[in-house]
Formats: sequence, C-alpha cells, structure tokens
Amino acid sequence: MSYLRTCSPRALPIAMFLTLTVLFSNRALQAKDPPSDACGMLPAAQLTKVLEQPFGSPTKTVAPAAFRGSPTGTDCTYQSGKGLPRKLLFRIYVESSTAAAKETFTKLSAYYGPNTPVAGNWDTAYLDSRHAIHVQKGKARYYLNLNPLGTDTPKAEKQLKDLATWVAGQL
Repeated sequence: MSYLRTCSPRALPIAMFLTLTVLFSNRALQAKDPPSDACGMLPAAQLTKVLEQPFGSPTKTVAPAAFRGSPTGTDCTYQSGKGLPRKLLFRIYVESSTAAAKETFTKLSAYYGPNTPVAGNWDTAYLDSRHAIHVQKGKARYYLNLNPLGTDTPKAEKQLKDLATWVAGQL
C-alpha cells in the first residue's frame, strides 16, 4: 500500500505532462501554410546575403496553374542591383493537401529531367537539368531559378539550396 501512496501524487502531473507533450509536438511537426504574401518569405536582404550581390524588392505576379484544375501560384522576380546582371525567379504554389502537392510535384519532375535529388528540410527536392531547384514541403511546391547562373555552377547550386532551405524553414 505504501508504494501506491508514494506514486499516486506524482502520477497525475507526469501523465498530464506526457499527454500535453504528445498533443503539442504533433502540431509542431506539421508544415505551416505559407503567409499570404508569398514574396515576403524570401526577402531581398536574404538574396543579397546568400548570392553575395545586391538585389531589389521582388515584382509579384500570378504564376500559371501547372495543370487544369490545379491552383495558380505566385511569381516573385528579383533583379540584381550591381555586378553581374542576374534575375532570380521564386515561384510558389499551395495545393489543397500534401498528397495533391506531392502528386503534382512528381508529374512535373518528368518535364525537367534529368534531375538530381537534393536532401534538406523538406519532403522532396531536386536540381533540374538547368540547375534550378524544385522543392515540395507539405502543401507547398516551390521553385528557385537563377539566371544567369555564373561561372561557378557548384557554388550557385549551393546558394540556391541555401535559399530553398530558408524558404522551407518558414513552412
């Protein structure tokens, strides 16, 4: 009997703590919806830092739907200010579900091959034949294309991966 009396006062707080931990940790692991201003997910200051040259604020336009019945997206086009004249296109779509995003992502990957898988804090990603990065995380699909890439392709690919990681961290 003394064993039950000793454990009883501790059991309830421990059980409550474990229950709350399980409930809230599950929500923390789920991908968030992107903010309403998609271009705000990739500030020009972040481009300047990662690409090592100044970029202006993005021009925001509507990106066409990938397939009939799929959602339109957002294009954010950034122009460099000094140095090598470059343009970065950040295109993002938000699908109705993770499954729909994955299905569309998989269908589109056939058009951009050959593809090189890229590991990161997302569900799946690849570099396409033109060295642009395509990412799917949760309900979001996005694409980053730098043109021109420059003379150091491996460095530019790493920079694009770093930018993709930045965006994924906000989803």
